[in-house]
Amino acid sequence: MTAKISRFLVENEPETPCLVVDLDVIAANYQALRRFLPIAQVFYAVKANPAAPVIRLLVDLGSSFDTASRAEIESVLAAGASADRISFGNTIKKQRDIAWAFDQGVRLFAFDSLAELEKLAQSAPGSKVFCRLLMTCEGAEWPLSRKFGCDADMAKDLLIKARDLGLEPYGLSFHVGSQQTRLDQWDIAVGKTAMLFSELNEAGIELKMINLGGGLPARYREDVAPVDRYAGAIMDAMTSHFGNNLPQMIVEPGRSLVGDAGIIEAEVVLISRKSYDDETRWVYLDIGKFGGLAETMDEAIKYRLRTTGKGPTGPVILAGPTCDSADILYEKYHYQMPLSLKVGDKVRILATGAYTTSYSAVNFNGFAPLKAYFV
Repeated sequence: MTAKISRFLVENEPETPCLVVDLDVIAANYQALRRFLPIAQVFYAVKANPAAPVIRLLVDLGSSFDTASRAEIESVLAAGASADRISFGNTIKKQRDIAWAFDQGVRLFAFDSLAELEKLAQSAPGSKVFCRLLMTCEGAEWPLSRKFGCDADMAKDLLIKARDLGLEPYGLSFHVGSQQTRLDQWDIAVGKTAMLFSELNEAGIELKMINLGGGLPARYREDVAPVDRYAGAIMDAMTSHFGNNLPQMIVEPGRSLVGDAGIIEAEVVLISRKSYDDETRWVYLDIGKFGGLAETMDEAIKYRLRTTGKGPTGPVILAGPTCDSADILYEKYHYQMPLSLKVGDKVRILATGAYTTSYSAVNFNGFAPLKAYFV
C-alpha cells in the first residue's frame, strides 16, 4: 500500500471492486530492472496490464513491447511507440493479423511450429523470427509449459526451414514460467539454448538473439528474492554458457513491473457457515475469479489481504459473488480473517496490478468489468 493509493481510496471512496495502480511503482520497477540488467532490452509483456496509462508511461521510459494480438499492437502504437519496438510474441496468430502487423512495420515475430512459420513466410517476408523452446517451468507458481514451444530438435529444423523460406532465423526464446521462484531455472534454460546456438552455427545459421522471456516475480504471500538477485542469476547463466560472445538479450517482464503497483479494494457481501458445527466461515467478496482474480485457479497465486477488522482471527473460505461453483478463491490454503469481520467491511487485495483487469470478464452474471484507476 503506497501513500498515493491510500490517499486516493480515502479521498475518493470509489465503488468496489476496483483496482488502484500507482504508476510511480511501475516506473521504479522498470528503472531497477534496467539498472541491474542493463545489457538486456526490455519488452514489456502488455498482457499483464494493457491499460493506456501503463503503456504510455513505459513508452516514455524507453521500453519495447511484447504483444499477443492486433489490439495490443494497436494500443502500443497509439501510445507513441514505433513498430521497431514491438515483438509479436504470440506463437498462435491469424494469417491476417500477421499481414496487418507487417504492414504497420513490425518485423520481429515468434513461432514454434511449421504451420506458423509458413504463415510468417507468406505474410511477413524477410522478417526476423525466433523459435520458442519448451520448458518444464519447475518452481513457477503459474507454469507456462506444454501449450507453448517445441523441443530442441524441432526448433533446430524449424530455424533452418525459416532460412529456406526467406525469413531471418534471428534467435531462440523460452519462458521459465510466470512467478518463477527458483533462480536456477534460467541456467537450465540458457544452457539448452546455448547448445542450439552451437548446433545451428554448424548448420550455417548464426543466431543473434536470445529472448529470456518473463518469470520475474511480484511479491504475494511468500517473500521472493529481489530483482538484483534474479538479474545476477540471468547474467551468470549467460556468461557461463556464452562466455564473452553474448548474443542480444531480450527480457519480457510483466508481473514484476506492474504486480506490486496495484491494490484491489473489495467489499464483504456475505459471511456464512454451512452447518452449526462448522467453525470455518465462508466469506463472499464482491470480486472473484471472473472479476479479475483468475490466477487464484488451483490457488496458484496467493494474494496478501488486509482487512479493517481487528482482534482474534479464524479460518475462512474465500469466494466470489457469482452463481458459479468454480468461483472459489481459497479453500485449501487456509486464510485467516478477523472474527469481528462483518458484511460491508472492506478487504484490500495487495499486489494485484498484473493479470486482473486483463482477466476480468465483460459481463459474466451481469457484473461489470473491474474498474481501474491510475494515480
